[in-house]
Amino acid sequence: MRLRLGIALSACATLLLAGCGGGYEAISTGGSSEAAPAAAPQSLDSASAEENVAAKRAPERADSAVSDVKLIRQQDRQVIYTGSMTVRAKEVTAAAQQAKQIVTAAGGYLSREESNTASDTEDSAMLEFKIPPTRYAEVTGRLGKELGKQLSMNQGTQDVTLQVADVDSRLKSAQESLASLRTLLKRADTIGQVLQVEKEISSREADLEALQAQQKELATQVSMATMTLRLVGPVAVVEDPAEEPAGFLGGLKAGWGALVSFTKTALTVLGALLPWLVVLVPLVAVAVFLVRRNRARRRPAPAAPSKPEPSGPEPSEPGPSEPGAASA
Repeated sequence: MRLRLGIALSACATLLLAGCGGGYEAISTGGSSEAAPAAAPQSLDSASAEENVAAKRAPERADSAVSDVKLIRQQDRQVIYTGSMTVRAKEVTAAAQQAKQIVTAAGGYLSREESNTASDTEDSAMLEFKIPPTRYAEVTGRLGKELGKQLSMNQGTQDVTLQVADVDSRLKSAQESLASLRTLLKRADTIGQVLQVEKEISSREADLEALQAQQKELATQVSMATMTLRLVGPVAVVEDPAEEPAGFLGGLKAGWGALVSFTKTALTVLGALLPWLVVLVPLVAVAVFLVRRNRARRRPAPAAPSKPEPSGPEPSEPGPSEPGAASA
């Protein structure tokens, strides 16, 4: 009985302690839940304000990033500008001088000039100008308007950014390799090593010079645009370039053109050699005839055929007959 009573009292005490703890937790939770609604609106307002500010700044940052990328791309692009123009002028000589003045005023220069003087109305001239890319559009516009009537205009661009970067990279590698070889030359001990390193240095220096020339040529083409201006007189005939057909007809035309060109070349060579052949062939024929004739005279006469010797024994000749036998 005492044991059962002790167990019952222990169970009651445990239940009472559990109830008190649950009530305390409920009170604590209730207090925190009442304070939370007061603080929640403030945190939500601050968060929404920060999001609005970030949303307003995002387009500005995006625009600045895009503009930076565009600026970098425009600065890094290496473009070659080329163009050709045909203008009909009243006086070709005066128009050529005016074109030179326009290009020179823009910072360009004349690189090549060809002229054909037939008559005052049929003159023609071809001028090749180098123009700064920043003034290229302005100069071409003035040339087409101020010199006369513009008949044709062709423009093109070539982006050589990757080619320039490749040449620069190869040039840097070649310079570093050459510096390493020169350092190695100082450490060479034997004559054989010195000769081998010097040979390699000479080869690398040749490659380096070729790369430097290529880099200079690309820089020249990029720094100055090329405009080919053709000036013709008032009645000069201008042939419009025909468009090349594509496909089978294009191949047929190209093959026929190659055949005609080969035939013309062969006939030209034959015409150049024909006078020589007319003179040399008879001389060679006479020389061959004389040589054969001399050889025929120098040949010895054929020897007479010898009699064949008998293969069997020769027959014996009969001796002189005896007198008695003759009388008998």
